[in-house]
Amino acid sequence: MLDALKVIILGIVEGITEWLPVSSTGHLILVGDVLSPNLSHDFMEMFNVVIQLGAIMAVVVLYFHKLNPFSPKKTHKQKLLTWQMWIKVAIACVPAAVVGILLNDWLDSVFYKPLPVSIMLIVYGILFIVVENRNKNRKPEVTKISELDIRMLLWIGAFQMLALIPGTSRSGATIVGALLIGVSREVAAEFTFFLAIPVMFGASLLKLVKFGFAFTGAEVGYLMLGCIVSFGLSIVAIKFLMNYIKKNDFKVFGYYRIILGAIIIIMTVVKAFLA
Repeated sequence: MLDALKVIILGIVEGITEWLPVSSTGHLILVGDVLSPNLSHDFMEMFNVVIQLGAIMAVVVLYFHKLNPFSPKKTHKQKLLTWQMWIKVAIACVPAAVVGILLNDWLDSVFYKPLPVSIMLIVYGILFIVVENRNKNRKPEVTKISELDIRMLLWIGAFQMLALIPGTSRSGATIVGALLIGVSREVAAEFTFFLAIPVMFGASLLKLVKFGFAFTGAEVGYLMLGCIVSFGLSIVAIKFLMNYIKKNDFKVFGYYRIILGAIIIIMTVVKAFLA
């Protein structure tokens, strides 16, 4: 029962932080270190990625009509625009897919630790503040996903690739990249949601293959529980973010990242000193 409660807490953390630009993986690593569920290291490493499938289903549910090119409620032109959007998503996913496949094991061994997470939290926190200050009196050049060209897609894809380092935040990195090239906050956030679908499915498949599908009955239950909880909280987080950025910028998330990163560094240093 205690491990089930810890899994629920991790599901809540995933659901809230997956779509806010604060790094869900980083939070899961840090909260997991504190909670220390009585589960194997290999399972928890896989769990921290595959639990994102629950969050992905929230995007699919909320944006099903917009994502569905076969909807009978869409005109022929709207269906073509939907296919065009999926092609744009595929192009933007290429950099992260290539690097993720080639360097997956190395990234896990080097960066899935509190200190690298805290550094990336701070770096991208500063970037959010700098970019938002830079864009303060500028009108966005791109206000629709259909206006994104190949150069912009590859630029956003390159930033998504950087998010393979825990603490960066996949949504945070892609949003920063999009804002830098003049994309509106709403389009940056929405396109980030859509990019997550193939990326997270791919990352989850890689983790499941690496884990070997060698689950115990309890582990299957914990994984399903975490996904269900993350799904519910993701619905809330996505609606909150889209309403929030209509009237506010992303700087508050930048300040949050810097404070959290500093706290983690202090805790890591104190822990090492006391060891």
